[in-house]
Amino acid sequence: MAAPEKKVVQPNKQQLLNRLKRIEGQVRGIHKMVDEDRYCVDVLNQVSAVNSALHKVSMALLADHTHHCVARAVQNDNGEEAIDEVLDVMERLLK
Repeated sequence: MAAPEKKVVQPNKQQLLNRLKRIEGQVRGIHKMVDEDRYCVDVLNQVSAVNSALHKVSMALLADHTHHCVARAVQNDNGEEAIDEVLDVMERLLK
């Protein structure tokens, strides 16, 4: 059974949404490039750009989470659980 969904207010929500919209456009562009049989290296360069952009979104979310959710958990004596959760997420991000 999945864990219950936790909801939070993202402090930089609009910036994240703007970045994700740009990434969405980049992915559509890659789809079009493949459909048009564009040169493989050009497609791979765009894939690399999307990966980099997603990494930046991940890092922004991780920073916000650490500064807000983890900090709050530490203040409320739930720090160990929050830190373990961050370490698990980081392990997945680094794979």
